[in-house]
Order: sequence, then C-alpha cells, then structure tokens
Amino acid sequence: MIRHIVFFKLPDNSETNKQAMRDRIMSMQGKLDIVKHLEVGLNFSPEERAFDVALISDFETKEDLSTYATHPIHLEVVAFIKSLNALSKVVDYEY
Repeated sequence: MIRHIVFFKLPDNSETNKQAMRDRIMSMQGKLDIVKHLEVGLNFSPEERAFDVALISDFETKEDLSTYATHPIHLEVVAFIKSLNALSKVVDYEY
C-alpha cells in the first residue's frame, strides 16, 4: 500500500478556509476507485510551526497514486487549494 500525506498552511489561518478546504478534498470521496482511504484533519495546535490542514490518502500502488495526481477530479481540488494560496508539504511512502 502507498500512503500519501499532504500538509497545508493557509496564509490567513481562517477557520472558514480550513473547513472549505476539508469539504473540497472530501468531495472526492467515492468518486475515485483508486483512492482506498481519504481523511482530512483540521489542526487545532497554536504552535507557530503547525500546519493548518492534513490530508491522508491510501492507494494500492505507486501507479494508482500517479493516476490520482493527474485525474481531472483531483486537479479541480488542487486548483481550489492553490486559489487559497496554501503552502504544502508532501510525504509518500509504502507500508
């Protein structure tokens, strides 16, 4: 299995934008068979180094992750996230 984790930091740390990002990401659930698990968490830690939103998703293969990366449904979500000027960091690993 492949785990794909992305952390997002919003410039304004707005609760409204964090929830909108969560809702938009979760809108993919059930629409892409290659996504085996989809989870989004909203940060509550006040630490300066904390990110605002965490995405955890699982795939069976690296190829499925590659397909997801270029899928039109995912690309719509990416465009929305970019519109919020979110900084992101990613980790992908096998487990």
